[in-house]
Parts: sequence; C-alpha cells; structure tokens
Amino acid sequence: MTAAKGTCLNHLSRESPDVKRLAKFYTEIFGFEQVESPKFDFEVIWLKLGSSLYLHLIERDPNSMLPEGPWSAASAVADPKNLPRGHHLCLYVPNFDSFVQNLKEKGIDVHERTQPDGERKQAFFFDPDGNGLEVTNQCPVL
Repeated sequence: MTAAKGTCLNHLSRESPDVKRLAKFYTEIFGFEQVESPKFDFEVIWLKLGSSLYLHLIERDPNSMLPEGPWSAASAVADPKNLPRGHHLCLYVPNFDSFVQNLKEKGIDVHERTQPDGERKQAFFFDPDGNGLEVTNQCPVL
C-alpha cells in the first residue's frame, strides 16, 4: 500500500482548560487570527496563521484520561532546555531576534541555541498550558 497522494496538514489542536487564555497567547505572540468555528457542546476557538496553518483550541474534557501536557508529567519536562528532543510545534519567524526578545520581555522562559552550522537559530519555550513551542530563523525549503 502506498501513502495517500496529495496529503497536507489540515490543522493542529490543543486542549486547554481555558481556551480564551490560550487564544490570546497565540494571537499576541504569533499573530494568529480568530476564524469562525462550529458550535459544539464545549468551547472551541479556531485560529489561522497565514493562508494555511490552522490551530484548533478545544476545551479540555475534565473526564479525559489523556495526559494534560509536559507540565503534568512526573519528570522535569517543564524546563524549555528539554524541548529540543521532546514534543513541540515549530514555527519560522522572519524577525527571530526581536521575536525572542519580545518573549523574554513578557517573562517567558526561553532556551536558545544555534546549530553547529552557525546559521540556524532556535528558541524553545512553552505556551500557558505547557505545550512545547520552537521558533527558528530559517524557513524549510520544499
């Protein structure tokens, strides 16, 4: 069996006990914009960045047995130094240095590193719910 042809990313989702707080973070930090979302019997906020990246924020089901995120783990995952090998979403930002400075000014703990080639910069941090994020100064070449 071969892989599906024409496959593309549709959306990413994050569960949160406070989707409004999380939406505010993603709109203020990355510039996502809120778009129309369907009505469910729980709160959802759909966000869009650019022409094709969608983020669905979904109210956490208090009865769910799914792990909440890195901060609820028994190990010391909450340090952004652990994110380079852990679960995270990475976004390219063209204004890398000023973007990272803005995170620090907002009191967000950031772990920065530069790849051995000296060109690719990375910064790792968490959103308010403990989801891992990375930003880089290089856009992938397709």
